[in-house]
Amino acid sequence: MSDNSNTMLTYLRQNPRMMGVLFTLTLLLAQAGNASANMATIISGP
Repeated sequence: MSDNSNTMLTYLRQNPRMMGVLFTLTLLLAQAGNASANMATIISGP
């Protein structure tokens, strides 16, 4: 696990733009999850 973590840190040090891309992707996925949860409908009983 630590080796994988070091690999990711090394990659992000070599490609600093990817930090911004990953952060933006995280924000978009979090917002999409909230939006889809708000669109869910509740069907109560038969």
